[in-house]
Amino acid sequence: MMELQEKTLGEWLEYWAQTTPDKEYLVYSDRDLRFTWKQFNERVDKMAKGLLSIGVRQGTHIGIWATNVPDWLTFLFAGAKIGAVLVTVNTNYKQSELEYLVENADIHTLCITEGVFDGNYVDMVNTMLPELKESQRGYLHSKRFPCLKNIIYIGQEKYRGLYNTPELLLLGENVSDDALIKAKQRVSCHDVVNMQYTSGTTGFPKGVMLTHHNITNNGYFTGEGMGFTAEDKLCCCVPLFHCFGVVLASMNVLTHGCTQVMVEKFDPLVVLASVHKERCTALYGVPTMFIAELNHPMFDMFDLTSLRTGIMAGALCPIELMRNVTEKMHITYITSVYGLTESSPGMTHTTLAESFEERCTTVGKEYPFTEVKVLDPDTGEECPVGVQGEICCRGYLVMKGYYKNPEATADVIDKEGWLHSGDLGIKDEMGNYRITGRIKDMIIRGGENIYPREIEEFLYHIDVIRDVQVVGVSSPKYGEEVGAFIILKENTQLTEEEVKEFCRGKIARHKIPKYIFFVEHFPLTGSGKIQKFKLREMSLELLAEKGVTPV
Repeated sequence: MMELQEKTLGEWLEYWAQTTPDKEYLVYSDRDLRFTWKQFNERVDKMAKGLLSIGVRQGTHIGIWATNVPDWLTFLFAGAKIGAVLVTVNTNYKQSELEYLVENADIHTLCITEGVFDGNYVDMVNTMLPELKESQRGYLHSKRFPCLKNIIYIGQEKYRGLYNTPELLLLGENVSDDALIKAKQRVSCHDVVNMQYTSGTTGFPKGVMLTHHNITNNGYFTGEGMGFTAEDKLCCCVPLFHCFGVVLASMNVLTHGCTQVMVEKFDPLVVLASVHKERCTALYGVPTMFIAELNHPMFDMFDLTSLRTGIMAGALCPIELMRNVTEKMHITYITSVYGLTESSPGMTHTTLAESFEERCTTVGKEYPFTEVKVLDPDTGEECPVGVQGEICCRGYLVMKGYYKNPEATADVIDKEGWLHSGDLGIKDEMGNYRITGRIKDMIIRGGENIYPREIEEFLYHIDVIRDVQVVGVSSPKYGEEVGAFIILKENTQLTEEEVKEFCRGKIARHKIPKYIFFVEHFPLTGSGKIQKFKLREMSLELLAEKGVTPV
């Protein structure tokens, strides 16, 4: 029988290091880098002692700004073992966003890589901290960021004022095993271990405080719902700075003792090759990732028959895409998880128990030890079956709160402990939940409520459409009109009139997109979510370029 687990991240890691010491835990197939559970645990202990040597203590905030590099998880577990909190930094952040987070999160130690193709992290950190050039490592005194004491470069390179990982490991040799044991003993599974800043698709990002208990149990139940065992190999190509990567993937692996095959930065070719070479049994991704894999020109060269399950999440998942993933990628049991960072993240999950149709059209049932309700946004009363309302949840999975923001916390967690998602959905007769859209995504055209998901699913039946997003376009007459942003499959053509003709007579007139935009890509958050508010902004710019004034 399933029950809530009480282990910390460090205790889980040590459990597998003792139980299956020589089993592969972490694999980077593209560079043949492999750690067994025992090897990884030893590296984590050395890193934990290194962190202790530079002043990291229980409750200290460690920021990590990196793609899925091999030591990302080392820092997570090293901090977790000594009671520190790992604060994840979106890899797409630019200067002002970085500075906002470092200040808001009270970062004490910031771990960085060189950066991504359009942003050099070392340069941005030096811009943020002019004192670094004159600082000895460990003696940083920043006027603007008084909490910040250390910058660690993840790698071998040396930079003025920065530690690098080999130096940190060397410093750790001066810390006794006894000091590490004492630090570990102070850690409770109900302590905050991870802080993630919400994607910020609306408003300023807020730091979501998650405990060991929140995330290990969510990972555990995710794996249980997919029939995970220690024999599974999960290919993780979603970013670790997001709940999808650090919880649904990493905590699932941690609590089941299986192997995590990592992809440092999403590349469909590396994903396909990793699954092929390592004989992965599970694959995760957001819809845009699965689309990129299926459409890769070398797709047919890889043997994906080892795959049996996976999660498609992070956005509403098109039915046709789910079918293609099942048929062409051999993921017989493709599942979806619904939730948000504030719910650690999964609150509902389609499991192996659901039929293919249910897994394609719903987000399943509530997780174990989780209450989910659909509440009327106006009255707060529970909605009957089939009636739309706001999806809310209660249980072990609800965050501890937003960091230093009790007002915002009270806005989303009510007095009865219900977390309000801001998402609209219904519960069907089978007890499955269906997401119909975000409250703020809803298009209101002349008093008619229009749900983008419905129109998106309809437009996917045009076979030359690779991906589509529907948003409200500001209209003086109706308040909003329907706009569709379309990405076409390679070497295909489609006109605005053909799209409208396809819709006529098949969906209500007010739902037919008035404005159609053909684009090559959608604006994404760092975690792969489509930023619909940016599409709304783009719609007006594109119309202005065409000389069209919304009516």
